[in-house]
Amino acid sequence: MFSKNFLWGAATAANQIEGAYLEGGKGLSTADYLPGKERIKYLFDPEQMIHTSFSFYPSHKAIDFYHHYKEDIRLLGQLGLKCYRMSIAWTRIFPTGEEELPNEEGLKFYDNVFDELIKYGIEPVVTLSHFEMPMYLVQKYNGWIDKRVIQLFEKYCRVVFNRYKDKVKYWLTFNEVNSVTKLPYHSGGTIITEKEKFDEVGYQILHNQAVASSLAVKACHEIIPDAQIGCMMQYSPIYPYSCHPEDVLSSLHLERDRETFSMELFVRGEYPYYTKRLFKELNVNLQVTQEELNLLKTYTVDFISISYYMSLAWARTDFVAETTDGNQMSGLKNPYLESSQWGWQIDPIGLRIALNKLYDTYRVPIFIVENGIGVKEKLENNTVIDDYRIKYLRAHIEQISEAINDGVEVMGYCMWGPIDLISNSTGEMSKRYGFVYVDVDDKGQGSFKRYKKKSFDWYRKVIKTNGEDLG
Repeated sequence: MFSKNFLWGAATAANQIEGAYLEGGKGLSTADYLPGKERIKYLFDPEQMIHTSFSFYPSHKAIDFYHHYKEDIRLLGQLGLKCYRMSIAWTRIFPTGEEELPNEEGLKFYDNVFDELIKYGIEPVVTLSHFEMPMYLVQKYNGWIDKRVIQLFEKYCRVVFNRYKDKVKYWLTFNEVNSVTKLPYHSGGTIITEKEKFDEVGYQILHNQAVASSLAVKACHEIIPDAQIGCMMQYSPIYPYSCHPEDVLSSLHLERDRETFSMELFVRGEYPYYTKRLFKELNVNLQVTQEELNLLKTYTVDFISISYYMSLAWARTDFVAETTDGNQMSGLKNPYLESSQWGWQIDPIGLRIALNKLYDTYRVPIFIVENGIGVKEKLENNTVIDDYRIKYLRAHIEQISEAINDGVEVMGYCMWGPIDLISNSTGEMSKRYGFVYVDVDDKGQGSFKRYKKKSFDWYRKVIKTNGEDLG
């Protein structure tokens, strides 16, 4: 049973929809350097990416939300959304990150977006940093590995909190922040040299972002006392491939390392009890001050938000089995699950498991801010008959209902993403998630017209009945 205040919504990110990458005074971001092909390859080799000239950069035009925002928000209003999760592009507010004064044209753009959302009764849920930061800060400081970036981020946060304090009451700090230990450029704007220890750099960035998050929590509660601010994690429950004790232990270690370690910092405000052994085995030594530890403990987040697309299976070292791709990380293929066209395994019950595990551990509200399925689709007769999307979303919403009945406090559900957008993992438009089809191809060519899919009316009915009618 969903509460009357349940936040039915949908989610996007600035660099995947806005376009207009140099309009309105915007500066270059890390996302603006990502190519349309072999994106994952270059995320692990950012130095080569930055010095390579590609024929196409998806974020430069994306789906041109910058010029279509009124039309797109009108569609969100027709859906009946209660909330819309989006992000602010840091480079629209501070183009290099170091300006003394913010860019008024960028601030005004988001004023207009928020005003349009509020006109349709849609609550903005705003991510402060969603896989992008000013490229200037990468070039000058090597991104989040340098603690001076913490103060620059705090300044940015205070500016947007003050500007939008009457319009935005739900905030998130960093998108899928736990990914930074494995994707330090994508999540932290940091390029690691061969002489540096990969794990040590990753965990130092995570620490610096945790401190920045605490400062953001502090500022948010000071400036907008009635607001809530949460962390955002990529979460996939890790199943042992078998009941072999070593498989169980290996899956436990992976889930800690990739997922729950970060939550300890943001939700409990302290390093987990197993840190000493973990860091010894990884040969990690961090630069941490007592003042920073005090900040972490004092200013923890109000809620947990997660992206959930799949579960993963894991096994003991040297165990051989078929593997499968996933969101940020790969695992062993679970023989009991089907997979999407991109190899992501579909596991609705895993969402119920995830919600229960997290609430068991942290006892704070949980907000599902990403969940959806990417599919190659063709527009026929000005629509797409996407029954597979309806089936996918229905199955996951049913499991959210079960988790709520279990006693888990779930704030809301935002599917990813309501309007087709650029895929974060591949840079493709052909990996389509939306209720609305956008006529743009993988080369950025098309009319940019919007067309409602069959799932559009289905989700509108789900929201109107508060989850009672999933047929």
